[in-house]
Amino acid sequence: MLRNNRFVLTLALLIVLLPFVLPGSKNGSFTGADDQAGKIVARLQPGYHPWVTAFWTPPSNEIASLLFALQAALGSGLIGYYAGLRRGRRQAKESQTNQDHARS
Repeated sequence: MLRNNRFVLTLALLIVLLPFVLPGSKNGSFTGADDQAGKIVARLQPGYHPWVTAFWTPPSNEIASLLFALQAALGSGLIGYYAGLRRGRRQAKESQTNQDHARS
């Protein structure tokens, strides 16, 4: 049991500390795939203009982060609800079949 806890603790520490030692962050800021792709496109095709633009941009990075976190929370909540619903239905079905077998 203690061995499993040490493994999990070591794994958790690696997950937390790994982003600090991996290359790719410049001055503590991580760039997303969209930013990196935009830089490559600008380097390969200097006169490129995007076909569409965003109809609304958040006023600050904090608002953008808040909206992203809200989207992630809603998505994980929906997935968790669906998984719980399926499990509950399966358990109800199993208990019903167990009761049917006990009656006969």
